[in-house]
Amino acid sequence: MPSTADQPTVRLTAWVHGYVQGVGFRWWTRSRALELGLVGFARNTQDGRVEVVAEGAKAECERLLVLLRGGSSPGRVDTIVERWSEARGGLNSFVER
Repeated sequence: MPSTADQPTVRLTAWVHGYVQGVGFRWWTRSRALELGLVGFARNTQDGRVEVVAEGAKAECERLLVLLRGGSSPGRVDTIVERWSEARGGLNSFVER
């Protein structure tokens, strides 16, 4: 996604803790990310978390983070650890891994 002065392109990496595996959480996250025009992925980690990597406009990544914390996702989100960085590119869509 191209970057503009008022819409910088960023990368959000969020590790979602809680009851988030085996409940449709990655599918739900993918749907929300696509609605926001983001690219990236959601994947299960071996310790029971879901790692979400999203790139796009900072405002849209912030909206995704609000949705992840909002309580309307499948399962139960206890906490989210987030990291912000510059977009790396190379992502074409938002997928479940």
